[in-house]
Amino acid sequence: MRVVLSTYGSRGAVEPMAGLAVRLRELGAEVRMCAPPDEEFAVRLAGLGVEPVPAGSPVRPLVTSVTPGSAEGLAQRAADLMTAQFDTVAAAAEGADALVATGPLPVTAGARSVAEKLGLRFVHASHQPVSLPSPHRRPPARRGRPLPPDATDNQALWDEDAAIAHTMFGETLNTLRAGAGLPPVHSVRGYAFTAHPWLATDPLLSPWQPTGLGVVQTGAWCAPDERPLPAELMEFLDDGPPPVYVGFGSTPLRAPEEVARAAVAAIRAHGRRAVVSRGWAELGLADGRDDCLLVGEVNHQALFRRVAAVVHHGSAGTTMTATLAGVPQVVVAQGADQPYWAGRVADLGIGAAHEGPAPAAESLSAALRTALAPQTRARAADVAAAVRTDGTTVAARLLLAGARTA
Repeated sequence: MRVVLSTYGSRGAVEPMAGLAVRLRELGAEVRMCAPPDEEFAVRLAGLGVEPVPAGSPVRPLVTSVTPGSAEGLAQRAADLMTAQFDTVAAAAEGADALVATGPLPVTAGARSVAEKLGLRFVHASHQPVSLPSPHRRPPARRGRPLPPDATDNQALWDEDAAIAHTMFGETLNTLRAGAGLPPVHSVRGYAFTAHPWLATDPLLSPWQPTGLGVVQTGAWCAPDERPLPAELMEFLDDGPPPVYVGFGSTPLRAPEEVARAAVAAIRAHGRRAVVSRGWAELGLADGRDDCLLVGEVNHQALFRRVAAVVHHGSAGTTMTATLAGVPQVVVAQGADQPYWAGRVADLGIGAAHEGPAPAAESLSAALRTALAPQTRARAADVAAAVRTDGTTVAARLLLAGARTA
């Protein structure tokens, strides 16, 4: 069986699909993965034995240069993403049996169009539940198209969101579809999501409340990571008690220097050492004291098992990795689905949700007090033992069995 995976976004969009690619190959499938051409993704995929097909523009320059929430240039970016699906992904999918896509709506709508044109089975995969229509929560706001803040009818808001999405992307998608000999669609969101989208999250960490949408929850997709930790980091870890990790992954920050200073001050207030990850926000250290270490891209699966707590932005991937490691968390959510994961961490008692995206030393110290409490660590260990680790296996077997998904 031949499967093509299409993804576009930061590490949180690439890493889970890489995990699925590895598992599919282990079960005997031939896999091609279309992903952004960023060098760090190419290196990571090569280390997993997954050869990527570069699709679209590099993500990191885009993420780090676009003003958060701004819609400037969005129409052109959306058109470029769709075009990459109709061109690059379509070429990669020739002769395949199935196409799995995740990422922004222009990507998944374009990918489903490619699958339709080629007669392939199509799966829409989401690695967080926030964007899937549900009367149990408000839809997230789209760039430049805010929803009425005082509206309380969630279903009406989701209906409005579908209309907004079609206004934003429908004309471009249907123009590309016409060029491919396909009929127009009348709801970009409904078309892209299908009637049976897959939700690649853990049922305990992220329970899905049933709706009229036939969501298939597979469990989270985690890529294996056997990379050794750098020697300098290992020496730091071995040279004292477990430190606190601070990192914001691919999320840009408005004032990274202030965030780093506040984080280190809060950690020192608890008598702890710190490991600070540069990330895409380019965090740094304000002083050269030996109780802090600055690191680049490292194996989080290995590192998180060696730390006292993880302070992070609340992406689906980092939240799941910390949960699997059984380490308490402090989530300083910046936007998108991150407030959802912050709430889940707090609700499960495996850490704390910081109030607001700009931590001060005092507010972060208070959140760390909760995370570093013995009962929080005990609860984190209990949850780690209960979360599922077979998400990629479930998804791969569904694909190989030819399950209906659209």
